[in-house]
Amino acid sequence: MPITALIAPQLPLLRRYARALSGSQSSGDAHVVAMLEALVVDPSGFDRTLEPRLATYRYFSTIWNGNPMNRVAEFDESAASIAERRIDALTPLPRQAFLLTAVEGFSPWDAARILGVDADAFAELLDEASRRIGEQVAASVMIIEDEPIIAMDLESLVEQLGHTVVGNARTRAEAVEMARRTKPGLVLADIRLADGSSGLDAVNEILGEFDVPVIFITAYPEMLLTGTRPEPTFLIAKPFREDTVKAVVSQALFFGTTASSGIRRSA
Repeated sequence: MPITALIAPQLPLLRRYARALSGSQSSGDAHVVAMLEALVVDPSGFDRTLEPRLATYRYFSTIWNGNPMNRVAEFDESAASIAERRIDALTPLPRQAFLLTAVEGFSPWDAARILGVDADAFAELLDEASRRIGEQVAASVMIIEDEPIIAMDLESLVEQLGHTVVGNARTRAEAVEMARRTKPGLVLADIRLADGSSGLDAVNEILGEFDVPVIFITAYPEMLLTGTRPEPTFLIAKPFREDTVKAVVSQALFFGTTASSGIRRSA
């Protein structure tokens, strides 16, 4: 089977991983493109003996960690972006270990193979990541979710991380009003809401008034991952895993990545 046929199905999730690593969609996509270009030049680096997704992430990690800038643990303190100012809190390899397991869903064994380290070294990377993530600044969080049980679960997870939930909105109108009133530091949003309104429309209206990181948590991820611009930086599919929500919340706040207004539904 051609390598392109093995890699193509992995690209949507790989783009998510690359965005989380780099802190921006454009930078993440540039690294994915760099991987594809390297693959054209030298396909021998792709290990066909591995499961395709594992082999794709391993190849990407080789490209990512081969860039000296991606191995830098410290940045100039005068750097303008929040990501650069906070990068010391989670150094490169622990960040990769954390994302591969908590967000991408790899087992510690497979994630260790992706990074090319042994099990003990990988365990140390995860321990460091957990310590560093806990040091991030607490935030006020607004939830847009029409299912009470899911909203309660999300509230509990957010509070376990040390953040404060300012409220849960069940409709677009409630969400916009609550956001104007509370000015949250993070928004967790579903797409389809109780009265038939759209969490997507609510988020776009909110982002038209002020910048805030947004994590979409939805049973309909295909409505957002369309390959067009703009797309959400952070997306979790339902049913979600608790550790995934915790990981993505920490990443969104760590990078201070604000969403873009005008996020479109798929046609």
